[in-house]
Amino acid sequence: MENGIVENGVCSKESVNGSRDVWSCEDSDSSSADHLVVMVHGILGSATDWKFGAEQFVKRLPDKVFVHCSERNMSRLTLDGVDVMGQRLTQEVLEVIQRKPNLCKISFVAHSVGGLVARYAVGKLYKPPRIENVDNPSADTCEKNSCGTIGGLEAMNFITVATPHLGSRGNKQVPFLFGVSAFEKVANAVIHLIFGRTGRHLFLNDNDEGKPPLLRCMIEDDGENYFMSALCTFKRRVAYSNVGYDHIVGWRTSSIRRDSELPNWEDSLNEKYPHIVNEEHCKACDAEPNSVEDSGDKLEEELVTGLSRVSWEKVDVSFHSSRQRFAAHSVIQVKDEVMHVEGADVIHHMIDHFLT
Repeated sequence: MENGIVENGVCSKESVNGSRDVWSCEDSDSSSADHLVVMVHGILGSATDWKFGAEQFVKRLPDKVFVHCSERNMSRLTLDGVDVMGQRLTQEVLEVIQRKPNLCKISFVAHSVGGLVARYAVGKLYKPPRIENVDNPSADTCEKNSCGTIGGLEAMNFITVATPHLGSRGNKQVPFLFGVSAFEKVANAVIHLIFGRTGRHLFLNDNDEGKPPLLRCMIEDDGENYFMSALCTFKRRVAYSNVGYDHIVGWRTSSIRRDSELPNWEDSLNEKYPHIVNEEHCKACDAEPNSVEDSGDKLEEELVTGLSRVSWEKVDVSFHSSRQRFAAHSVIQVKDEVMHVEGADVIHHMIDHFLT
């Protein structure tokens, strides 16, 4: 997609830094679009990874959404750590909001480690509710300030796609290690040599300034970082997960489940969404972590329990019968429109259920 108008009525513009804004070419539609959709790519990715998804959102919701494909953490910048990337994304989103004063709502759609980056960023962007004129507040003031905002905008959808919410350490969380304990231990020891600070964060072996691992910190409000308050602010939270053939991110970590909670699934009979094999609406649960002996499992249990304190819609995806099943991690996002188009129904499912 080139800068400017294209045949399908979608406009786009690429910045000098590589980010891409996508919106409807119809003036009447673009002027009424007040919902910012921030799309965040995964490790070693770029803004073009969400090209197909961004176009589909604008085609289907031309008068509703303005899409921004993030670029601030492209390529090797994704190795700098979830926190550093989250800070960059925070600033990028604030800049978009500043130059688009008509925006009222905000949603995030993030792939792979981008989901963790987005979770960090919304924790920084969160603004607590303000109740002014308490003695005689107007109805409008109460409505506007009754809950927090993200960058001053109403938080709508927080959607992750194949995101390692529970990290990537052990227990088949990185499927290409085949669940072999020796391989997982070696990966844990050398991951920082390949993926830098981001690798440490994913394998939960970071201890900056003596603090717990970053992903553990992100299941609570931590000082000025309102990680969980920010997640609560969104009207819906959705986790799309590959049930198999995703060799980068395992099913359990991407769907925020324990082994015992992984559902049985069958091939989809839905012609509209042939690769969606299971949908589950999980209510917020305020339970204490289950008791486990292994320290690694204990930390993972804390992450499951912490993230389950908010409700999630969990959508399980299977490309078992797909010609591109071994590229499921990219197909679920439709990273390349030609190679990964079999995942288009997942994007359409995302849009059909999107709150505008």
